[in-house]
Amino acid sequence: KKEEKVGSPEKPMSDLGQQAYIPYWTSTIVDFLSNHSGDNNSMSIMDIAKKTSIMAEDIIFALNTLELLKFVNGVYFIYAERAHLEELEKKHPVKEPRVDPSKLHWTPYINDVKRDKFSISSKKPS
Repeated sequence: KKEEKVGSPEKPMSDLGQQAYIPYWTSTIVDFLSNHSGDNNSMSIMDIAKKTSIMAEDIIFALNTLELLKFVNGVYFIYAERAHLEELEKKHPVKEPRVDPSKLHWTPYINDVKRDKFSISSKKPS
């Protein structure tokens, strides 16, 4: 997040890798949607990727797992009512302790943002 890059584990993922990452993705996305759903009625996969630093394909996988990604009249959309998000928060809690990004101190690797396919800054706004 601090380097403004999205990330993902190596693919194909092992069964053990899936057991580790799926709970992280689902809890992070549910937490994000719960805390940001009131901000805007419209939110894209890229908006979630920029804020969580999770790759779009992993977000789509997690949304499908959570049954929040709907397909109607040829269009995909995220559908999450407040009550359903509260249920999902109980089912997929964020694991503690959380990392406070302000406490992290390091010098990030400098790379050409325009060429870096993992840089959030190089992505077009939605």
